[in-house]
Amino acid sequence: MVSPLPPLPPLPPLLRRAAPVAAGLLAAGGLVWAAHDAWRWRRPLTAAPIVVTAAYAEFLDTLGRRETLSDALQRGGIVGRDYAAFLAAAKSLPVRRLRPGLVFHFRRLKTDSVVDRVMVRLSPERRLHMVRGGSGWVEELEPVPWTVARLRVTGAIESSLYDALDNAVADTFLPAVERRSLAWAMADVYDWEVDFTRDIRPGDRFTVLCERLESPEGERRFGRVLAARVDVAGTPSYAFYFEDSAARVAGFYDERGRSLRRAFLRAPLQFRRVSSRFGVRFHPLLHLWRAHEGVDFAAAYGTPVRATADGMVIRVGRAEGGYGNMIELRHANGIRTRYGHLSAFARGLHLGERVEQGETIGYVGSTGLSTGPHLHYEFLVNGRATNPQRKDMGSGTPVPQSLVASYGTVRDGLRVQLEPPRPPRLPAPLPKGQPHTASSVAARDD
Repeated sequence: MVSPLPPLPPLPPLLRRAAPVAAGLLAAGGLVWAAHDAWRWRRPLTAAPIVVTAAYAEFLDTLGRRETLSDALQRGGIVGRDYAAFLAAAKSLPVRRLRPGLVFHFRRLKTDSVVDRVMVRLSPERRLHMVRGGSGWVEELEPVPWTVARLRVTGAIESSLYDALDNAVADTFLPAVERRSLAWAMADVYDWEVDFTRDIRPGDRFTVLCERLESPEGERRFGRVLAARVDVAGTPSYAFYFEDSAARVAGFYDERGRSLRRAFLRAPLQFRRVSSRFGVRFHPLLHLWRAHEGVDFAAAYGTPVRATADGMVIRVGRAEGGYGNMIELRHANGIRTRYGHLSAFARGLHLGERVEQGETIGYVGSTGLSTGPHLHYEFLVNGRATNPQRKDMGSGTPVPQSLVASYGTVRDGLRVQLEPPRPPRLPAPLPKGQPHTASSVAARDD
């Protein structure tokens, strides 16, 4: 049996007046609690988004001396079957002829330990990319887009052509190794005209117009010589490059259109020093006076020796008479040349082989009767020794008559760039108030 509850006692007057306020507060609290899902501390916890700025790790490796391709790739993590697959795909990579110092660029995902891309510079013009795909390694060849600019260099020769170029050209224009290439190229252009070790006097000036190549990475290298001027004892010698593919004409010509190429080079070595001239001399080993039927050129051991003209090999090997290792060539018009004291012969050189002018046939040595590394060079006409430094090497073949006008246009264009006209000299300002008259301007110019 449930007994009814006794009635509640009446509220005090103060509580009766506060009841409406309390009810309002409770109602407001209920509304706030109903919206508790919107409170920040009640929201689901979420992580901040991850922003990947570098998904790949890249590193370089250089091929060391006496190392093979497998050594470099092993340091990049390419070994075993992966290495075999790499070799099978890299058909453009000359595996057996890789030079020390070759740089390999490796790339891999930061979340992976396996390399997925290898880049190597095959030449200044090509890059090889090896990319790992779904079916294995794939080869990609990329041409390097070099931009061509023309560079004009002028200076004075005090000691050597290379030193003059080194002083005239800053590293920002051409690196040192490229300046050396420019010096060799100029020597090649004037190989029949100027001996830069004998003909040049201190103070002789030169000007050369050449091409400079620049890669997207900022690399700079020498391209080719377009025109040049060398003053030898105050006499200018010009060279302008002219080419016509249809007529098969290409080479350097002087201002009159005559080819700078001659039948014979002035010397079988570049940048040589004459150590013993043609004529009678006291032999340093035999200690007696005897005829010296050639010219000796002092050069470093192993310096390449060039054929001074087109010809045929009629002797190659050890020779009697103190020549040591010697090569003899037969040329047109009953002329023969000999090259003695060689350390070695060019690979594959044999009797009866035809060689071209400028082709390397051997290397400087000190075999036979020799006190040090040098080249003994003889020039024989109908079997008689002749001084090669006094022999007329012939005149250059001129530009074909049908191309004279074309050559003149090319020559004039190159000459303007080689020797740009000087801007006209402006007259000095006259005193204030004095009028500009023809007589006053002429007087200022004088």
